[in-house]
Amino acid sequence: MRELAAELDVSRATLFRRVGNRDRLLGEILWSLAEPVFEDRLRAQRGSGAELVARTVGEFVEVVNADEAFREFLRREPERALRVLTTKASVVQRRTITKLAEVLDTEIRAGRLTPPLPVPDLAYLVVRIAESFLYTDVITGEQPDAAKARQAVMALLTPPRECARELERG
Repeated sequence: MRELAAELDVSRATLFRRVGNRDRLLGEILWSLAEPVFEDRLRAQRGSGAELVARTVGEFVEVVNADEAFREFLRREPERALRVLTTKASVVQRRTITKLAEVLDTEIRAGRLTPPLPVPDLAYLVVRIAESFLYTDVITGEQPDAAKARQAVMALLTPPRECARELERG
C-alpha cells in the first residue's frame, strides 16, 4: 500500500480512505480480472439450463486456474488469498454469487432449469463448489480440477437420470 500510495502521489491515509485496506483493494483488483472471464465463458456457451451453468463454471475454473499470476498469488499468500476470495467479507465471492444468481434466474425464467433450491442458496452452493475445485491445492494439497467442478455443478442442477446421461457424455 505504501508503494501504491507513492506511485499515485497520495498519502497512505488518502489511499486507505479511498480503497479500504489491502484485502479490499486486492478483492477489487481480482474481481476486475475475474468478471470479464466469467462473462466471456458465459457468452461462449451453446447449451442452456444445467449444461450452460455447469460448463460456464467449469470453464471459468479452468481459465482462472491457468492464470500464472493468480496461481502465484495463491502460492505466495494462501491464507490472504482464501480470505480475499472466499469469505463473507470477500467482494469477489459476493459478486460472483450475484452474477451466478442472475444466470440461474434467466435460465429458470426461460423454463430451461428447475432449481433444486432457492436461487440465492443455489448460487452460493455453486460458487462454493467452484471454489472447492479451484483452490483444492491450497485446501487439501490436491491438484485443482475444472472438470470435477463442472461435473459437481451438473450433478447438483440435473435430475438423477438426466445427470447420469450427461456425465457419461462428458
